[in-house]
Amino acid sequence: MSSTAPSARPASRTPGPRRRRTALAGFLLVPLALAGCTATAEEDTAATGAASGEATAGAARTAEAGGVSAGSTVETLQESYQQVISEVLPSVVEIRTPNGLGSGVVLDEQGNIVTNAHVIGASTEFEVQFANSAVSYPATLVGTYPQNDLAVIRVEGAPDLQPATLADSDAVEVGTLVLAMGNPLGLSSSVSDGIVSATGRTVSEPPSEAAPAGATLPGTIQTSAAINPGNSGGALVNMRGEVIGIPTLAATSPAGGGGAAPGIGFAIPSNTVKNVAPQLIEDGEVTDTDRAALGVTVTTLADSSGQPAGVGVVGVEPDGAAESAGLREGDVITSVDGQQVRSTAELSAVLADLEVGQTVDVTVQRDGEEQTFQVRLGELSAAG
Repeated sequence: MSSTAPSARPASRTPGPRRRRTALAGFLLVPLALAGCTATAEEDTAATGAASGEATAGAARTAEAGGVSAGSTVETLQESYQQVISEVLPSVVEIRTPNGLGSGVVLDEQGNIVTNAHVIGASTEFEVQFANSAVSYPATLVGTYPQNDLAVIRVEGAPDLQPATLADSDAVEVGTLVLAMGNPLGLSSSVSDGIVSATGRTVSEPPSEAAPAGATLPGTIQTSAAINPGNSGGALVNMRGEVIGIPTLAATSPAGGGGAAPGIGFAIPSNTVKNVAPQLIEDGEVTDTDRAALGVTVTTLADSSGQPAGVGVVGVEPDGAAESAGLREGDVITSVDGQQVRSTAELSAVLADLEVGQTVDVTVQRDGEEQTFQVRLGELSAAG
């Protein structure tokens, strides 16, 4: 499904814009900026220090309330952090492209590395550097899936690869202690700490070189661990040393003029990586997206005041879900599954939370009358 509606993007992003007719962007309650955009080293240091200080102080307060020595608890927590960092950091790499840098996570001993699609952009060749190493190794593109902002590259000639362990992200709970590992601002092997603040968030990314129409990411993990530019594609890790997600977005604050909103970052869940990465490694593309679609090309319609007022259908996929249910070009979609949709972004967010094969009510305006159709949702194609 795709859209012609324009999409706002942070001023700090460098990739050029493209019309939104090829994919629907998503919807989030706050504007977001990709973690790979530019920033200053001072901002990174302050954010990381604040997150670390709060987590450690919180552990000490909890220990005192329970009658346990705060010093002992902090020391134990510190030892746990050090052990996890020692285990996982060798699996986290820095990825350099002609347009910038990001992070990645080693998947296997064959050299496959998962990262964000927006990190690699349109590049096909990269340089990969491992933690605490001055040596870099060449890597090539295996496959990319911008709709979920994931990509796999393969490094050549690197010795002693240490694959990361991917957790079951469906089991992740709010309050879980986590560490974010990556290369913020080019500061390799950096770590920040925090907790899982929420799960199951549907968030939107602005347009990028990899996804000119933007992308909608369902089921993301929200964390208070500092996610700074360059962390994109790295590892969000639990205290068992398992990767629960791939840090992807950091929120920006409208009140702060688009500046960083500390303590609000998002990661693609590891179970999504488990679905997408093997397909990219095996086939070079994603054939099973596991994401619902209506099978229409749409655009946002505005009312007389210029506000979004509905989603106009400008094209219907032959034999797709919408056509089979009776929708046609010229219909204006106003709700899906009982949820109002006034824009392509809202429609994309609603669909992101639905299942392939699920039957839902789709309400449209046609020739001045309201009609409701029951649509059995199809699957989003890898092309969007």
